[in-house]
Amino acid sequence: MTEALRVAGLSHDWGRKPALRDVSFAVPEGRFCALLGPNGAGKSTLMAVLTGLIRPAPGVVSVGGHDLGRSPRAALARIGVVYQAPTYDLDRSVFANLKYFAALQGLSGAMARDRIAASLARLGMEERAGEKVAALNGGHRRRMEIARALIHAPRLLLLDEPTVGLDAPARAAITAHVHALTAEGISVLWATHLVDELHPDDDLVLLHQGRVAAAGRVDAVTGATPLAEWFLTRTGAAA
Repeated sequence: MTEALRVAGLSHDWGRKPALRDVSFAVPEGRFCALLGPNGAGKSTLMAVLTGLIRPAPGVVSVGGHDLGRSPRAALARIGVVYQAPTYDLDRSVFANLKYFAALQGLSGAMARDRIAASLARLGMEERAGEKVAALNGGHRRRMEIARALIHAPRLLLLDEPTVGLDAPARAAITAHVHALTAEGISVLWATHLVDELHPDDDLVLLHQGRVAAAGRVDAVTGATPLAEWFLTRTGAAA
């Protein structure tokens, strides 16, 4: 199976504090992979590496066959990112926020409009295009950010704790929308500490204390043990 993302032997320290230790895993094309771990496990540091914000030493990150260290532009062009902290202009409309991002990606005119419309449709946000972001609830703002991340047609979507602070219905809706993207061949790496966002047939990478503690399909890795119980046993963290 073709890999959308491969991470090999990746380590990183914040000064004297180790954050990642020899992290290796892969995300196949068209798969939803949960990067599961308790707070402080190293998920955000790993996401910073995958998006090119920090350089690991040592380690290799390959996106669609492009080495992030050697060919960063080619690798990053295949990635769409939704960061944990929100990034949008509250005083502008949904469409204006997405149009600005499209311009940053070199898209304009009819192509930009078509890409924006398609991205909003994927997230059920078509009717919100003209609304100011300030008028949206938290769930719809997050959906807008996911739609924005899809405008340049990435093949890999990275999401860092995308449902933090949202209520249960909003979390469920966003999780369902992102799972549906894999049917289009888009690969997803979804960083979370919330086990109810995973499906039994999802892929899973368990990150604990900066190391990969387990990896594989959820139902294969956990066996007959409920995921919440398995997560608590492996990490000592509340699910």
